[in-house]
Amino acid sequence: MTDKIALVTGANGGLGTSVTKALLDSGFAVVGLAPKIQQSDFDHPNFIALPAALDNLNAAKKAADTVIARFGKIDVLAHLVGGFAGSQTVADTDDATFQRMFDLNLNSAFHILRAVIPHMRKAGTGRIIAIGSRAAEVPGASVGAYSASKAALVSLIRTVALENKDAGITANVILPGTMDTPANRKAMPAADVSQWVQPASVASLIVWLAGDAGKDVTGAAIPAYGRGL
Repeated sequence: MTDKIALVTGANGGLGTSVTKALLDSGFAVVGLAPKIQQSDFDHPNFIALPAALDNLNAAKKAADTVIARFGKIDVLAHLVGGFAGSQTVADTDDATFQRMFDLNLNSAFHILRAVIPHMRKAGTGRIIAIGSRAAEVPGASVGAYSASKAALVSLIRTVALENKDAGITANVILPGTMDTPANRKAMPAADVSQWVQPASVASLIVWLAGDAGKDVTGAAIPAYGRGL
């Protein structure tokens, strides 16, 4: 078993599958967390499935403690959990939709960060990488709840970078444009997918940030807009 341990949340999603495979190919042991994930999802000896949700702090702490109990550390946290809702103006957005966007895109990160950071600080090292969205910095009409939640995530990750630079921990957030995932293709069948961002490109960036070359990058919101710039 490799001595580099990555915890990937949303590990079997449209982006998560690419990220998990890329980290495994780069020599990491990957603990893949998702509500419905199985060991058979990835045919690799260094993959460990961890079925769990991040809807509260206790669940996040239990997940982190499970990784620590097995491996003694978490070198990398790649937080990919998120969701999208749109097609409503701010005036027409209901409370449930607004709350759901913040639960998926901000609160899940808040929970897992609180669970993982103390272990990284104790180890004196760690890499935190979250997935935001271009909409965090370039909001559009009818996606107000989504854009606001992703903008809050950028602020949270930048704050984590400042608070933990003394402990050798980096924290960055990647801001992709529309990604070429099965879910997005199904939701937008008429779209020009040639303009979309490939999940493998974002996965490669995560691997780079997790490796030695990325040690001096922290507090960054990194655009990955693709040809749709």
